[in-house]
Amino acid sequence: MYTYAHLRGRVSDVVRDPIAWTEALQIVKTVVAAVVAWVIAAEVFALPQPFLAPWAALLVVHATVYRTLWKGTRQVVATVLGVVLAWVTGQTLGLDPVALAVMLLAAFVIGNVRWIREEATTVAATALIVLTTGFSDESRMLIGRLFDTGIGVGVGLVVNFLVWPPLRDRAATRAVAGAGTLLGDLLSQMATDLRQGDDDGDWIGSSERCDEAVDEAWALARQSRESGRLNPRRNSPLVRKSDGIADTLTRTEQSLAEARSMARTLGHSITDTNEWDDDFRERWTALLQEVGWAIQHPDARRLGEVRTKLVALATDYSTEDLPSKHWPEYGGLILNLRNIATSMDHVASSDPQRAPSRDLPGTGIG
Repeated sequence: MYTYAHLRGRVSDVVRDPIAWTEALQIVKTVVAAVVAWVIAAEVFALPQPFLAPWAALLVVHATVYRTLWKGTRQVVATVLGVVLAWVTGQTLGLDPVALAVMLLAAFVIGNVRWIREEATTVAATALIVLTTGFSDESRMLIGRLFDTGIGVGVGLVVNFLVWPPLRDRAATRAVAGAGTLLGDLLSQMATDLRQGDDDGDWIGSSERCDEAVDEAWALARQSRESGRLNPRRNSPLVRKSDGIADTLTRTEQSLAEARSMARTLGHSITDTNEWDDDFRERWTALLQEVGWAIQHPDARRLGEVRTKLVALATDYSTEDLPSKHWPEYGGLILNLRNIATSMDHVASSDPQRAPSRDLPGTGIG
């Protein structure tokens, strides 16, 4: 049950969140563009049916300036085709079920053209609205509808280009950091489960949730690159640079694959046969927890220290009289964890907000 303090904290987080403000501003801009387009078409030019102006404005205002220009252009072309198709249908066939069927069929055929294939529904919907809300044999009606559309397009472009054009760098950076934190959470949970004797935790399921976070981060990274195109704010010193996002996500994906490999090794090779060496288990689990914590609180120095400790662990056990059948599992776990520490070391080093080194809570590791 949510308490008042919890709700107040959530509201405070949203109010201070620049990403939330960006999304809210985009919504406001879309509404403003549609209303302004309507006012200009209805009040300034007194067009008889100005609904196409806000319709076109809604289609044009997109999440990025680049998409506003290129995808918006396709949608505008689709809208114009729909208007023309409705006018032609009204003049030749009138308005009845047969005319409606012929027009919609033609709209989807036209919408199959490769350049506007994604906008086939826009062609059909626009034609349907224009035909069913009234048509005229006069060519000035067609010109009026096209003028409506032009007003909406112009207003949408001006609003999205000039009023704080959206950038997605912060959203992408935060998503990347979130994916890394989930990986650190997974490793820490594995260490906690092993210490508590729970060797069959849902680690694979947790890794799949990490996969989903990485996929979302990749999508936002692509949107971040797109948002910088044609954007007058792209050179602002306040904009976070996202040049290293792709490399960070690639390393996070690699580390996630290593974590999943460790989970399978622990689940199928060692814990099933109950052949853990107590000393190895304790030392390796401590290092696992340390890596998880160092990823959660991006700490490149500590990750470098873990690599050194893993080398020492492998050296110590290579000199002991250990049955050879244990080494595929032990060696695999050491290698997996070393690869994670190496990959995430680079990630932590590139994090401008990485936390300073400090003691790992509850372990005495410092």
